[in-house]
Amino acid sequence: MYTGSTEKHPQFYAKVIGFGLLLMALLAIFANFFVIESFIIPGDAAATVTNLTDNELLFRLAIASFVIILVLDVIISWALYILLKRVNKSFALLAALFRLTYTAIFTAAIFNFLSVLELLNEESYSALLETNQLQAQVMLLIDAFRNGWLIGLVFFGVHLLLIGYLVFKSGFMPKLLGILVMLAGLGYLIDSFAKIILSNYSDFETMFILIVAIPGAIGELALAIWLLVKGKKIPEIKS
Repeated sequence: MYTGSTEKHPQFYAKVIGFGLLLMALLAIFANFFVIESFIIPGDAAATVTNLTDNELLFRLAIASFVIILVLDVIISWALYILLKRVNKSFALLAALFRLTYTAIFTAAIFNFLSVLELLNEESYSALLETNQLQAQVMLLIDAFRNGWLIGLVFFGVHLLLIGYLVFKSGFMPKLLGILVMLAGLGYLIDSFAKIILSNYSDFETMFILIVAIPGAIGELALAIWLLVKGKKIPEIKS
């Protein structure tokens, strides 16, 4: 018998996931590409520190954006599990665990940016460290953030592979959509392991960025848009 439980109305979860993914995309574009990638100059610690100190508010807003993304990750993990557990409960749970593991690793990585702020603002550090030492510490923390995110993206890639498989097998979502999401996950995995394995990764960086950027953008945005536009077609669960 139909009970009217909220969990039986998948349209709600479809909207939560769709709006959540779009908001995450906007925040990530601002935080990572507009702020982090433009302020951090690889191999130039002095210019990086100058950029961060001259644009401290933007740097803080980028960190805040990342924190909001972490909150959205937890919410989306929950909503995806509720939406897809009817396909395969074990796989849906595993997908949620992989995304939450990614979220935990990314949380730890962001601590490094908070430490950068302390280095740049606490007089106790500037009094103890020479300018070049402080700059080197800042770059080390930034590298630690990137390394943590790198490992986290391995778990995120597996999460997308599982979600894509569940979408493909669902019967109420397009198989093509599932394939696109799986390709996005595969792109993250290829790029992450390439960074770990290849000592000359920088020689192929543009190629690997395209491997991640194109499938990732298409797969995740396609999922978000489909859920917002077509999510009302997902059948309700009847008990």
